[in-house]
Amino acid sequence: MGLRIGVLTAGGDCPGLNAVIRGVVRTANSCYDATVVGFQDGWNGLVNNLRVQLYDNESIDKILGQGGTILGTGRMNPYELESRLDDIKATLADNEIDAVIPIGGDGTLRGGRWLMENGINVVGVPKTIDNDVANTDYTFGFDTAVSIATDAIDRLHTTAESHQRVMLVEVMGRNAGWIALQAGMAGGAHMVVIPEVPFDVNHIAKLMERRFQMGESYAICVVAEGALPKEGTMEMRSGGIDKFGHEIYTGVAQQLGDELRSRLNDRDIRTTVLGHIQRGGTPTAFDRVLGTRFGVNAVHAVAEGDFGKVVAVRNDRIERISLDDAVGHSKKVPMDRYKEMEALFG
Repeated sequence: MGLRIGVLTAGGDCPGLNAVIRGVVRTANSCYDATVVGFQDGWNGLVNNLRVQLYDNESIDKILGQGGTILGTGRMNPYELESRLDDIKATLADNEIDAVIPIGGDGTLRGGRWLMENGINVVGVPKTIDNDVANTDYTFGFDTAVSIATDAIDRLHTTAESHQRVMLVEVMGRNAGWIALQAGMAGGAHMVVIPEVPFDVNHIAKLMERRFQMGESYAICVVAEGALPKEGTMEMRSGGIDKFGHEIYTGVAQQLGDELRSRLNDRDIRTTVLGHIQRGGTPTAFDRVLGTRFGVNAVHAVAEGDFGKVVAVRNDRIERISLDDAVGHSKKVPMDRYKEMEALFG
C-alpha cells in the first residue's frame, strides 16, 4: 500500500487553511501517489476516528479561495488529549496512517511534539492569525487579518472626523501586537497599543488632547486585545482562564475608552471591536500562496521521512525547523518596530 497521510486543523480558524489542505492533497496525489485522510474537528477527529478521504479533484481545487476549513476545527484540553493516546493510535492503525500533518498554532504544535514523543510521525504546519509563531517570518491568515483591520480603520477615519470623535479599534493579538502594529501603520492610526508595551492611560489622554489643541478634529487608536496597562495606572477587570488555559479577555479597548472619557472632558469616544471578522472570509493572495507552499512542502517532508519538523518561511524560502524551535516562545514585536510606529503617534 502507498503512503497514507493524515491531516487535521486545530485551534482557531483563519483564512488560508483550505489553501494548505489543497496543497497537501494535490502534492500527495500528484507527486507521490499518496492518499490523504482528513480528520474532522481538530484533535476530536483523531481521537474519535472522524475522517474523510480527500481527493485531488474539482472540489478540492475550488477550496483555494474559501475561508475557514473544510475539515472543521476545535480545541481539546491537553490533559484530555494525552489521556486518549490509545484511541489516537487505534485511529491511525485503522486508517493505516504513516504520518500526521497537524495544522495549528502553539497548542497544536505542542500536541504534534507530544505525538512524536509517543512514536507517531509528525510534520507540523504553523497557523496563527497573530503571526507570533517563533522562527517563521509569517503565518498565513495574518495578511488577511491586517487587510481587514486596515479597511476598517480607513472607514473609521471618515466617521470619526465627521463627528469629532476618538475611535478605539480593538483587534486580535493575545500575546503579540503584530496585527495592531501593521494595521495601525497602514491605516494611519494616531496611536497603537500592543501587549509588548504596557500603556499609560494618562499618556494616551494627553496625546489625544494635544491633537485637539493643535486643531485636529478626531483621533484613532488601535488596541490589541491582549494589551495591558502599566502597573498602578488603571484597573482592568479579570475574566479568568478558560478550560484550554487561555486568558479570557474583558474588552481592553472599552475599558480604556471609559478611562479616557473621564480625562478628556467627556469627549465623544467610541469603541469598535473587530473580533472574528478578522478571521472570516476570503484569504488574500499572499495567504493563499503561503498556505499552499506550506502544504506542498509539508508533504515533501513526510515523503522524505523528515519528521519532527515544522515548515516555516524565512526570507521567502520555505525551511524546516524543529518542533522544539516552533513552540513555547512566541514571536514578539521588537522595540525597533514599535518605535517606528511611535514616531507617528499624535
